[in-house]
Amino acid sequence: MRAVIQRVSNASVAVDGQCVGSIDIGFLILLGVTHEDTEQDANWLASKVTQLRIFSDDEGKMNLDLSQVGGRILVISQFTLFAETKKGNRPSFIKAAGAEKANDLYTYFSDLLEQLLNQPVERGIFGADMKVSLVNDGPVTLIIDTKNKE
Repeated sequence: MRAVIQRVSNASVAVDGQCVGSIDIGFLILLGVTHEDTEQDANWLASKVTQLRIFSDDEGKMNLDLSQVGGRILVISQFTLFAETKKGNRPSFIKAAGAEKANDLYTYFSDLLEQLLNQPVERGIFGADMKVSLVNDGPVTLIIDTKNKE
């Protein structure tokens, strides 16, 4: 799994002009799933995300986690995170998991976040043409890949 995590002061997602998810302070997570991903990858990633200390404390240092700032999460499925652009100018998405597997792991990951945070997680609509709006706070953006745990 690959996640792009953006610290936001607000974010929302719309489908067909209708807002289907929105948050104020928190994380916008763009989530990609590949063929090799499993529930173990989702477990590791959810645990990592919920414990990230990337919110500023009173001294302006990144020391606070999501729960300490009353933050929320908006998760958007994004198969394009596994695009291959090495050859030619048209990206290949062969590394992205098929729709059924990707949706299952996207749902599992989002449900797991809800359990770990004990609060609802906002979501996009899997497979839909979504319009995502955000105000990246900082800006702070992290990329985490479960196959490259750095």
